[in-house]
Amino acid sequence: MSRFSFNSGTAKYWPLHELIDTAARRGLGGVGLWRKPVQEAGIDRVARQVRAAGLQVTSLCRGGFFPATDAATRQQRIEDNRRALDEAARLGAQTLCLVCGGLPSGSRDLAGARQMVADAIAELAPEAGDLGVVLAIEPMHPMYCSDRSVISTLRQARLLAEQFPAEQVGVLVDAYHVWWDPDRFNELALLGERIAGFQVCDWTVPLPAGVLTGRGMIGDGCIDLRRLRQAVEHSGYRGLTEVEIFNSALWQQPGEEVFDLACERYLAHVA
Repeated sequence: MSRFSFNSGTAKYWPLHELIDTAARRGLGGVGLWRKPVQEAGIDRVARQVRAAGLQVTSLCRGGFFPATDAATRQQRIEDNRRALDEAARLGAQTLCLVCGGLPSGSRDLAGARQMVADAIAELAPEAGDLGVVLAIEPMHPMYCSDRSVISTLRQARLLAEQFPAEQVGVLVDAYHVWWDPDRFNELALLGERIAGFQVCDWTVPLPAGVLTGRGMIGDGCIDLRRLRQAVEHSGYRGLTEVEIFNSALWQQPGEEVFDLACERYLAHVA
């Protein structure tokens, strides 16, 4: 279990102090955190608790959402990412997860949106390096291209990350978003040290109506998670495996029950 990290988004309404205490007591290696709950609980308070528990903060979610219709809004979003980097550094987080952003309202210019993403990362990358936080580009399933991320494949993310030092920019490999990619194993091998994080959940069939909050519990879907984990580690990744599941049904269950089930399924299907 020391190779496992529990993302707080998997048990959305579970108080952070209870999650952190449970993760430490059960021998997990880390936790993944989200900005809003951390801000509500107090960044420095959460940072102290995590350190005292001996846990890693495997990711802080999220930065990104860079494309916008006007320069002023784009700059506001870059400034918010600067704040997110500072929060990540205060927490001791290894990465700031970048959900890069979709097309600006009314736009059909994919190339332009992708350039906005690249320009924003170029501005932030040196600052991330100075703070010791890796900007982790998360390629997302193509169904999210219009509204959440114009970076859809591992190859796109790799080519973008390779423009910067590895200690500044890497790639977050989320099984939900990359399992379908026919080039995933070749791309993972090429990424090597660029793999900044590895997240798991499952893809259930049929997809629920609300795809954003319909990710499956580990083992409930069709992703070969163990093989993907082995490929990520064969590429040189030495970090933790983080479970991140957005599921409205799971969110209604007690946090510790969701935690227990995730741990059980991790051992059965991933470890």
